[in-house]
Amino acid sequence: MDFHPLAAIFPLLEGAELTALADDIHVNGLREAVWLYQGKILDGRNRAAACRQAGVTLKTKEFAGTEEQAIAFVWSENRRRRHLVSGQIAIATAKRDRMQDDARKRVEGLKEDAAKRQRAAGGDKKSEAAKAKAESVVKQISQPIPTVEETKTRTIRAKAEGTNARYMEAADKLVERAETEPAIAAKVSAVEKGQKTLSQVIREVKHEECKANNAPLPNGKYRIFYADPPWNYGNSGSGLDQYGPAERHYPAMTIAELCALDIKGIAGDDAVLFLWVTSPLLDECWPIIKAWGFNYKTSFVWDKVKHNFGHYNSVRHELLLVCTRGSCTPDAKELIDSVVEVERSKDHSGKPERFREIIDQLYPHGKRIELFARKNTKGWEAYGNEC
Repeated sequence: MDFHPLAAIFPLLEGAELTALADDIHVNGLREAVWLYQGKILDGRNRAAACRQAGVTLKTKEFAGTEEQAIAFVWSENRRRRHLVSGQIAIATAKRDRMQDDARKRVEGLKEDAAKRQRAAGGDKKSEAAKAKAESVVKQISQPIPTVEETKTRTIRAKAEGTNARYMEAADKLVERAETEPAIAAKVSAVEKGQKTLSQVIREVKHEECKANNAPLPNGKYRIFYADPPWNYGNSGSGLDQYGPAERHYPAMTIAELCALDIKGIAGDDAVLFLWVTSPLLDECWPIIKAWGFNYKTSFVWDKVKHNFGHYNSVRHELLLVCTRGSCTPDAKELIDSVVEVERSKDHSGKPERFREIIDQLYPHGKRIELFARKNTKGWEAYGNEC
């Protein structure tokens, strides 16, 4: 027996969950019949599958009502019996509301067709039956389903269903895109099945789009480079969440992707690179420095004052490596203290302006560029991804 499209608001059970339901039905029988609508299963898809698995005869009953009422019925029956997390609720809510909007459009189409039939039958005495039928259709659908935009903001929808407005906005967009983009449909399905969280999928989609839209490196030759790469902590084995959840904030790049950037091609014969790196990734930055055409010379230590998570110690510092190409000692002769104490801000991976001031102080001359920049700074060209 086919599933009705309206039943797809909620995901099907799989694996151990479905087997557990089949075992229960095998022992205790099917306690609740499966609901049909227009000859297809509206509610009870999991019970139907479990009955097949358990070898138990399926009991059915027909749902009588409008499409709008059928949508509300599916929601009411499943929302109370399914244990969903916030992201799953947002996806289900978005699917339900989209179905409601589609139902409204079909109702409006029926009303328009009925009105046309009324007008066509109005001047013909022999068409009284057709006119009466058209009037009956109009009467039955005189209360069209309002659009989501007309009735509820995302905040109200989210609050009503137990999720949040950010998830609701993302779910609306993902569900719409899933209708035409198989890759997005697969990600939505992963959220529904509990294989991924909605937050994970939001990040994945954002990162993929950011990488796809990356601009090429600029032309020209630069003397001063300042870089805070989007490090991928999966490379180090340190774990994403143990040392700053970087992937939650920007699209990370692998070591191979960073090495592949042709920084050497835009570096002057004599150039300097200031490269940010955290302790867990210190061993992994050397191939990048070499690939970009530089040699390590020394480092500054940023004392953040506030501590962060770590495996072996409580981390309160970050390293700014100084690397050169050719002959590029500082223009200024003053030696600046290698340890700089500035309390870190709440912005993820935000670096104090004091370090840019130090670079400008040491190297006041030459064309300069900030790689992976998140903002434009006077006197600096910027290459980066604002995502």
